[in-house]
Amino acid sequence: MLDELEAIPVISSFRSPVSQSLVLELGETVQILEKCEGWYRGCSTKRPTVKGIFPTNYVHLKKATVSNRGQCETVVPLEDPIITESTSTLQEWGVLWKQLYVKHRVELFQKLRHVMSELMDLRRQLISGHMTQEQSREVKRHITLRLDWGNEHLGLDLVPRKEFEMVDPDQFSVSDLYKMVSAWQSCPTDCFYSKNTNKLPHLCWLHLYLKFEKDQKSEGLFRRGRMLLNDSKKGPPHVQYRRPYGCAALAMSDVFSSITDPREEKDFVLKIYTCNNESEWYQIHENIIRKSSTKYSAPSTNYGLIVSLQLFRGDLDTLRRENHLMLSRGVTLTRKLGFPDVILPGDSRNDLYLTLERGDFERGGKSVQKNIEVTVYVLYADGETLKDCISVGCGEPSVSEHHSFVLYHNNSPRWSESLKLPIPIERFRGSHLRFEFRHCSTKDKGEKKLFGFAFTPLMREDGTTLLDECHELYVYKCDENTTFSNQGLYLSMPCCKADLNSCPAIPASFPFQRSNKESFSISTLLASTKLTQNVDLLTLLKWKANPERVLDILGRLRLISGEEIVKFLQDVLDTLFSLLDDNIDKYGPLVFQSLVFIINLLRDPRYYHFRPVMDAYTHNQFAGALAYKELIRCLKWYMDRSAEVVRQDHIQDAMRALEYLFKFIVQSRALYSRATCGLEEEQFRASIQELFHSIRFLLSLDGRNAETLVVTQAALLNSFPDIFDELLQMFTVQEVAELVRGTLASMPGTVDIGQSMDVVKLQSISRTVDSRLFYFPESRSILLPVVLHHIHLHLRQQRELLLCAGILSSIFSILNTSSSCVQEEVEMMVESLLDVLLQTLLSIMSKSQAVENNQSQRCPQCTAEITGEYVSCLLSLLKLMSELHFHHLLNNFHSKDELKEFLLKIFCVFRNLMKLSVFPRDWSIMRLLTSQIIVTTTRYLTPALHKNFSDADFDFKVWNSFFSLAVLFVSQPSLQLESLSQVKRKRILDKYGDLRVQMAYELYSMWQKLGDNKPHFTPGMMGPFLGVTLVPQTEVRNIMIPIFHDMMDWEQRKNGNFKQVEAELMDKLDSMMSDGKGEENHRELFGLLTQLFGPYPSLLEKMEQETWRETGVSFITSVTRLIERLLDYRDSVRGEETESKKLGANIMNFYKCEITKEDMYIRYIHKLCDLHLQMHNYTEAAFTLLLYWELLQWSEQPLRDLMQYPAQSQWQRKETLSRKILHYFNKGKCWEYGISLCRELALQYEMLYDYHSLSWIRKMEASFYDNIIEQQRLEPEFFRMGFYGRKFPFFLRNKEFVCRGYDYERLEDFQQRMLTEFPQAIALQQPNLPDDSIQQSDAQYLQIYAVTPVSELSDGPMMDRVPERIKSFYRINNVSRFHYDRPFHKGPKDRENEFRSLWIERTTLVLCRPLPGISRWFEVERREVMEVSPLENAIYVVENKNQELRTLISQYQHRHHHGNISLLSMCLNGVIDAAVNGGIARYQEAFFDKDYISSHPEEMERINQLKELMQEQVHILGVGLAVHEKLVHPEMRPLHKKLVDQFHVMRSGLSHVSIASSSFLMLIELVGIVGRYHSLCCQRRFSTLHIDSIMIQREVGISRLYMNQFYYYSERWESLGFLRFNSIAIQRSGNH
Repeated sequence: MLDELEAIPVISSFRSPVSQSLVLELGETVQILEKCEGWYRGCSTKRPTVKGIFPTNYVHLKKATVSNRGQCETVVPLEDPIITESTSTLQEWGVLWKQLYVKHRVELFQKLRHVMSELMDLRRQLISGHMTQEQSREVKRHITLRLDWGNEHLGLDLVPRKEFEMVDPDQFSVSDLYKMVSAWQSCPTDCFYSKNTNKLPHLCWLHLYLKFEKDQKSEGLFRRGRMLLNDSKKGPPHVQYRRPYGCAALAMSDVFSSITDPREEKDFVLKIYTCNNESEWYQIHENIIRKSSTKYSAPSTNYGLIVSLQLFRGDLDTLRRENHLMLSRGVTLTRKLGFPDVILPGDSRNDLYLTLERGDFERGGKSVQKNIEVTVYVLYADGETLKDCISVGCGEPSVSEHHSFVLYHNNSPRWSESLKLPIPIERFRGSHLRFEFRHCSTKDKGEKKLFGFAFTPLMREDGTTLLDECHELYVYKCDENTTFSNQGLYLSMPCCKADLNSCPAIPASFPFQRSNKESFSISTLLASTKLTQNVDLLTLLKWKANPERVLDILGRLRLISGEEIVKFLQDVLDTLFSLLDDNIDKYGPLVFQSLVFIINLLRDPRYYHFRPVMDAYTHNQFAGALAYKELIRCLKWYMDRSAEVVRQDHIQDAMRALEYLFKFIVQSRALYSRATCGLEEEQFRASIQELFHSIRFLLSLDGRNAETLVVTQAALLNSFPDIFDELLQMFTVQEVAELVRGTLASMPGTVDIGQSMDVVKLQSISRTVDSRLFYFPESRSILLPVVLHHIHLHLRQQRELLLCAGILSSIFSILNTSSSCVQEEVEMMVESLLDVLLQTLLSIMSKSQAVENNQSQRCPQCTAEITGEYVSCLLSLLKLMSELHFHHLLNNFHSKDELKEFLLKIFCVFRNLMKLSVFPRDWSIMRLLTSQIIVTTTRYLTPALHKNFSDADFDFKVWNSFFSLAVLFVSQPSLQLESLSQVKRKRILDKYGDLRVQMAYELYSMWQKLGDNKPHFTPGMMGPFLGVTLVPQTEVRNIMIPIFHDMMDWEQRKNGNFKQVEAELMDKLDSMMSDGKGEENHRELFGLLTQLFGPYPSLLEKMEQETWRETGVSFITSVTRLIERLLDYRDSVRGEETESKKLGANIMNFYKCEITKEDMYIRYIHKLCDLHLQMHNYTEAAFTLLLYWELLQWSEQPLRDLMQYPAQSQWQRKETLSRKILHYFNKGKCWEYGISLCRELALQYEMLYDYHSLSWIRKMEASFYDNIIEQQRLEPEFFRMGFYGRKFPFFLRNKEFVCRGYDYERLEDFQQRMLTEFPQAIALQQPNLPDDSIQQSDAQYLQIYAVTPVSELSDGPMMDRVPERIKSFYRINNVSRFHYDRPFHKGPKDRENEFRSLWIERTTLVLCRPLPGISRWFEVERREVMEVSPLENAIYVVENKNQELRTLISQYQHRHHHGNISLLSMCLNGVIDAAVNGGIARYQEAFFDKDYISSHPEEMERINQLKELMQEQVHILGVGLAVHEKLVHPEMRPLHKKLVDQFHVMRSGLSHVSIASSSFLMLIELVGIVGRYHSLCCQRRFSTLHIDSIMIQREVGISRLYMNQFYYYSERWESLGFLRFNSIAIQRSGNH
């Protein structure tokens, strides 16, 4: 056995046929138990109960810790928690990633793959351990960003973190946990995916002389050589000039977006642009940035500079340590232009930045302008040139003189060229700058001729330096021979206009004369920690030289620039405190005011970063040992005068400076005490006490009528918590706490002091709670009562809730982490806050619900943030409470009414926590912690509920509140662990257990304690308790069984039956089914109810010994059947329509016939109707509503309101239904069904003399008749469906149905639709009935084929005059019989003519209801099978074809224009062609043969019938050809001619069939005559063609014998609209 357990990751999957082997999957963790010769024995952490052996080389060893040793032990690897989390998360994502592929979520699939790859790479870097601490932190940051991004997009739980690591909820208060989760959720997790992970500040523009500007980098390029680039002179130039060449720019945003890895070094190409005009050179980089393309030119070829950049994060010292090799190879450090944010003690700098701006020079008698070069020198007072004091750029060696670049022929050049002058501080005074101007010739020698100069001293006489501004300098004339050996000559002259008055006039003999028309401009910027540009500040720092000016300077200190003061902060402070030491009475008030001004100056955001300088000064350099007395005196004097002074600006400033004033006081007293060995200690303490009396006095003043006083009080409260740390240096914790408590208690106790002051007061209390003082237990016990007092007052009046919540959250955080006992403090908080917290939460939640109901309202006090804050506060308090706290709480109520009110409040809050979405779905930890606290709290409260409200004191409201809470708790989605992964479920069970079971046991226990009060909850709680049984947890369901038994038992005792229980239960079942439409596992959940009411162990077992067993069994049977129907209906609603409508009808029948619940029956009638309307099945919707219509009578009996119907009489509701049904019949084009309803409604209107409605209904009836005659209706096809296999629902399983197809829906379309609705089904191609192996298989088989309706419409003589449209409707409607044929050969097959031996097996399907009806499909009730002889089949085929032709011809006969007649053409072509090449001809050969007739004398009648049908088909084809000739397009005339020719062939082939062939031929010839006369009519545009018997006789010698047949067909021709017969002529020629 191993001495210690080890957790090891699997590095390769392992499977072995050895019986004792352990199956390993790559990546899972295995715990080792034993080791033996290359083999381990252990178990997987996923399956700890399964143990086995595996080879050692399949795993990698890793140390681990084991907690909860035993059966439920947990193994945690000893590695970085981030590595452990990323490993488990990647394993979980791997499964979900594959599911994304299956679900075709391509975009998320690709993104997740990218993120997982990055995670594995980052994890690999972290495991390597070869990174610095800063690099590791950065990698962890990127890992957590990706983990949270993936969890969010995959719908997984949000993980609360602290320093990138998962936190243990037990180590934090609920409030802290809530803040962590909220803060982490508010962080954007998509930032890393935008490839811009480095949120760097806007860097700049980089020139080469690198210049930074805005957020771009640009590089200016200069060439050194001849003046002109295209100079043709050969040889090297005598003099070289710096000339502008080009400029390149690069947007730094492109750099940041391109460099995704901080360690990546990337090259960037800077394209070089040239300036169109050299005078614009000074701003070429700005033009490039602004894209002013008219001012610069792009290069003709793609060339430029390549710059390699790498980004670093962190401070300079850290970067140098971490990248020593890289940053030690001559890397240049560029300091910020100006001062950094903070100048710490010891920082020293003295840089003068000089920019050559522009110049204006005279032409000097030349024909062209000059080429001017400026030379810069830095000289000392003695004329010595300072060596290496000019820097042209970082990294470049410093020079003693600098030559500017030259602009060609430009007397007003603009350079904008910057230099840095790092002049030593000791040589700054007395130094000056000299600028020499030379004209650069372009001649052969290339001479530079001096023509002028300018200068400026760096420091003025008063000791101040050159101001940071643009300076316009005078230009003095000189020549090339001029020497500057005596610099005193020109230094005595004015350098600029400001010096003109202070310098004497220049005599005419002086060697240097000013050129009035010429000037030169420069700008300077001083970055110095020792030199100043302010005279007053310099005088103050050197006050001993001018003591008489001190008071004046102190009075004007506020006028000095803040930048100057903070630069010399330490020197200024030293000066002020030295003034106090020199003469405290004389300088004291002014020094105090100056200190207040400087302290408040550091509160300015511009100078806030100098506070560390102040802190460092206070602790290290402060030396004012006597200052504390004056500072205390001045502070007290200011506070005491606050009630008298109107203008309180100076007092407010002092209050704002309280923190540093106390720092100075404490530090001064400490210095004094060390120097005097604690002398005057009591006086100091007394002065502090007096000072706090003044503070309390100031805070206690009523400032409601004095706005300035309120501002003063607010300033004091804001600064007050900042002095605690200083006081703790001089006083004990208890003493400081007493001082603070007295101050907080002095604040007004009411909340009527104004909202602004209210906020300030709470902010001060909040900072007090967050201070170090509050963390000491001895001080906390002193401060907590006064803090709770103020919070209690605010919560009572519902003001500043967010601030109060923040204070409470801080208190809970401190109590949770306190190492000392906090029992008394928790007791204090319970007594003060628990009740008001509950009341506040109820108010907030009610407002939240009101806002949700009315989205237009917005209430700042009922946001989700406030709700979450207060919920977390309440839960934090409950978590801290022990059993003793609850005992004291429940025993401290003065009456049962108070206890009842408290219980109702807390139960209501708990219910709202589960009903309202306080915490989002992915806050799993917060939800579980909330549930755990609710369970624990409920356990402590239920004994008081039972003790005080049972038996004689029974209170239904409190008990009902508890039961409602328990039901909601067990059913809440966050506790349903079955939907979670195995690993996550195990983790939750190990930490919390199954909270549902715990609450279920509490529910059962309280139910048993009800005793004789159980009938109060029967059957009212039947529905809620039924919802508990839907929880997919066996133990919970078993706990509920005795409760159901009790409810049935008490119902039986009370009423002798279960009617009320049954009604309540079935209503609840139905509503559950309706409400649970979105749940994917609804079948499994409802299936649990079948187990509950089903076989053992169940209620049946509980009622075995009861006298009411038989009644109970019957009740349970009904419930079980309803559950099965509801389950299948719930499944079917998710489909398109096939199942749901059928099941809706089944449930309707169940409610109507089995349990006679009319309300439920009517409800499902309307549900089924709505389903039909969604699919536009208007006819079925009408038939469905007829079911409710039939339940009503034409009477005035009143009806209650139901669903969408108001309270009304039966007559009114039946009329409403009638109108709705007629509307649906009209939309479904089933007008025949609506006519009878129109008549009945008309009868009712006539009886009531409601002629207005009678007129309306008669018009509707008339319109129905018109529609029947005029409108075209499509004939649907019918399909037989067989559902075989046990996988189908019970109402479909092994049953067959006939379905009415949609318009234009053919067999293939219907099959595809059904297979889409049943994607797991297998289509059976054979029409034979499947055998038992298929019917009992665990699969789905679908058998679909078309069937033919068998109409009950008779074909008697009376039907001949009925229009074809009417007959076609009745052939396919109100049909309950359908048949399909299966051909077979009985006996040997006749090889010459197969029709002689071709028999038909005709199967007739009889439905339970006719189609159409309340569904598009009905079940087959029975089958009838018969055999059809070959002759009967031929008759059937020909008869059907005749019917099809008649129907089709009738559809085209009323058309008067050419149109699409392809359907008619195809049908005619098919019949005629088949008659010529087979079909009728084959029937003729088979059945009109003499041998067949002689051998089948009994078939003579059928043979004659077949002959008549053939003859009729010829007549119909003739009519069809006439219609075809009328409508055929001219381009299709050849087809029509072909049909006519084939028709003649067909007619000749059937000549011996005709009874009188010659006359029959004459009749056929008549078709041609009519056709010819019709053509003539069309050519002459006659509307009607008149034909009489004379014409007929002249054309055809037709005999009188066939005139009747001719007359019969003439009606059909006449109906075509192009032929009218003269009946008189026909009568007249009748004798012929």
